[in-house]
Amino acid sequence: MEIPVIRNLLEANEREADTLRARFAQAGVLVLNLISSPGSGKTSLLERTLTDLKTRYRMAVIEGDCMTDNDARRVAATGAAAVQINTDGGCHLNSAMVKQALEHLDLDALDILFVENVGNMVCPVEFDVGEDAKVAILSVTEGDDKPEKYPRLFEEAKAAILNKIDLLPYVDFDVAKASAQARALNAQAAILQVSCRSGEGLETWYAWLDAALAAKRKG
Repeated sequence: MEIPVIRNLLEANEREADTLRARFAQAGVLVLNLISSPGSGKTSLLERTLTDLKTRYRMAVIEGDCMTDNDARRVAATGAAAVQINTDGGCHLNSAMVKQALEHLDLDALDILFVENVGNMVCPVEFDVGEDAKVAILSVTEGDDKPEKYPRLFEEAKAAILNKIDLLPYVDFDVAKASAQARALNAQAAILQVSCRSGEGLETWYAWLDAALAAKRKG
């Protein structure tokens, strides 16, 4: 008897997500849902991206966390608009939460909206928030078997970022193995190797953003 309740919850979220997607399309805003485990470097990647591209694009971030506004403060320090969502222990953001956060943002003044989801490689994948693409972020400190362990994220992500590659000499992580697993799940996804600390590979991430925004506006 619980299954219809869960199904109704997901269906309600999907309806709201479709409404959000229409709003984002009308405004011409690229919306990216960043999903990873805690400690993968999502916020560090955002800090570097917002800083490096602030003269190229108008950007904002919706921050999802169980508690605190620590990450939102870090994002806001770059000069980008940031809205914090605290889930009070919830493991993911949903479309209703994002809709509420949009009350504090002017979509017509944005090119790219990043949604930094709660650190979790499972639950956030289930809940569409109206995004154009999910972006999976995997740190090389986490283990190269994550695509195999969490296949749905890598099946749905349009880009998979292998982060903290500056640490490769110090950790046991097989880039070829992780990349092969990700490609077996989704041959179309871009696999990008980056380091926020050294800057290595960031231009490939920025080029991916350029192409994704151009595709969004082309329709």
